Amino acid sequence: MARVSFCTAADGLGLAYGVHGNGPPIVKAANWMTHLEHDWQSPVWRHWLEALSQNHALIRYDERGCGLSDRDVDEDAFTLERWVSDLESVVDAAAVDRFALLGISQGAAVAIAYAVRHPTRVTHLLLYGGYARGRARRDDVQREESEVLVAAIRVGWGRANAAFRRLFTTLYLPGATPEQMAWYDELQCLSTSPETAARIWQARAVLDVTTLAARVSVPTIVLHARDDAVVPFVEGRLLATRIPHAWFVPLEGRNHILLADEPAWPALRAELDRFLGSPRASAPIPEWDLSVR
Repeated sequence: MARVSFCTAADGLGLAYGVHGNGPPIVKAANWMTHLEHDWQSPVWRHWLEALSQNHALIRYDERGCGLSDRDVDEDAFTLERWVSDLESVVDAAAVDRFALLGISQGAAVAIAYAVRHPTRVTHLLLYGGYARGRARRDDVQREESEVLVAAIRVGWGRANAAFRRLFTTLYLPGATPEQMAWYDELQCLSTSPETAARIWQARAVLDVTTLAARVSVPTIVLHARDDAVVPFVEGRLLATRIPHAWFVPLEGRNHILLADEPAWPALRAELDRFLGSPRASAPIPEWDLSVR
């Protein structure tokens, strides 16, 4: 398990971060619903943490309002600028100079913004299941879906009955086992309050880094599951086309968070090893066709 430390964000908020493993650093930008301690017991996240820290020092943190970070957050605290500033605070506290930067799902936009602001510090940009534009910036259907999901969070997030939370679990992990689904249901209660979850969801829905992505100048790989129900495949493809010279890797699967027993998981690990130049890598990455298949 990672050692947990605390640092102070630019606005005085306390942020919890963890460091695990040894080797060249990988910094993981925060994504929705994490808990630094609870994730190590997770049948959903544990294999990610073990794999990423096998040959690297993995640095991750709970975003503001969530996990072990301060929960009492101001009304206007959830913005791209604040999220990037928090990442800056964690990087400085962990005392890493140059590192690979990982953005999963909602963390991709934050990672992109940081890489544009600090191109000399980021050696590689790793993006999985990410998007350049939130649900409210896409089509009418996804905008309406976002509003419905916010209402479901406010109504049912904190209830003992997991029926409302299971809606999100089914979206994120349609191929999960009952044990994995139950754990994810529980994480939603442990990670943050209903009101904070709703505010984060709303803030992420209006993100748009399509213009910013064109300014990324560091080597970038974009990986995305073809049947992802949370972030459509076309959004991952759009993200890759916006970033100059990005590698795009389609993965076969429908889980937004890749599980350890699905074929896409070893494929993702192999692609990251090759991209990062790991000694375990076996072949160079091909240039993937960006057309939707």
